[in-house]
Amino acid sequence: MALNSDSKFDLSVSPLVHFENSFSEAKKLIPKDPNAVYLATSTIAGVPSVRTVLFKGIIRDGFSFYTNYESQKSKELLQNPRASMLFYWPVLDHQIRLEGVVEKLTREESENYFKTRPRLSQIGAWASLQSQPVDSTEGLASRVVEIEKKYAGKDIPCPPHWGGFLVKPLMIEFWFGKTARLHERYVYERTDVKSPWQTGMKFP
Repeated sequence: MALNSDSKFDLSVSPLVHFENSFSEAKKLIPKDPNAVYLATSTIAGVPSVRTVLFKGIIRDGFSFYTNYESQKSKELLQNPRASMLFYWPVLDHQIRLEGVVEKLTREESENYFKTRPRLSQIGAWASLQSQPVDSTEGLASRVVEIEKKYAGKDIPCPPHWGGFLVKPLMIEFWFGKTARLHERYVYERTDVKSPWQTGMKFP
């Protein structure tokens, strides 16, 4: 679909390039967690859930994040490997929405990233039984102390139940807020991760 000659958005450019450009702008203007992204998953039965995770970069053309593989989101992704992500940056009046297929990162990739995490975050990956019931905050705190003692003076290994996922997009939409709610929506779509992108605009 042809764009107006005065449009600044070029659909001939890779959506990943557009994303990186937008993300760079967001990082300049947002002091805390510009990489926060809403992640939606669903059970095999189609029951949806959504939460915020931290985007950790493009890897092999996929959007990466890390988590506990025994969490609710992980269990849903392992059973139903489809997900949607939404980046929303009010300061830019801009959002990027994507839908795609999901795969786990390699063990080596997860372990390499784990080594870069702050030590307290590494401890937390062992201490938190993510998505399981806990009696109180003291229950978590006691597990943190236990892990600190266990690995005192030692490197903390990546837990076997912790690692990364990739969301490889089949659809990416770039939304730009405009006056009078005449927003602009530019869309990239494809049938599988090896197919070429089909591009166009949609009504707001």
